[in-house]
This record gives sequence, C-alpha cells and structure tokens, in this order.
Amino acid sequence: MDYVSALIPPVFMAVAFTALIVTMVKSQGGANKSKEDAAVDAALAAHSEAEGPAPERETA
Repeated sequence: MDYVSALIPPVFMAVAFTALIVTMVKSQGGANKSKEDAAVDAALAAHSEAEGPAPERETA
C-alpha cells in the first residue's frame, strides 16, 4: 500500500496541471480577443509614452 500513497501526489499534480492548461487554452481567443488585444496595446503605448525616447548611446 505504500506505493499507492507514493503515487497519489504526482497523479493529483498531473491532473491539476492538465486542468490548468486546458482552462488556459480554452480562455484564449473568442469574442473578447480583440478587446483584450486593444487593452494590452493601449497599456504598452501609455508605458512607452511615459518613458519618453530612449537615450542614444555613443559607440566607440
């Protein structure tokens, strides 16, 4: 019976990991994909505007 108690945690973790990956794949895309992409693009644009232009480095 020791082998059963030794196998339970890895089997549980494998099932939980598989469920996590399936959930992540199913939540990608769909009707809200363009809305999510637009939100990310807006956040990146705001971040790059806040930083300003990158300083130019001199090459030796």
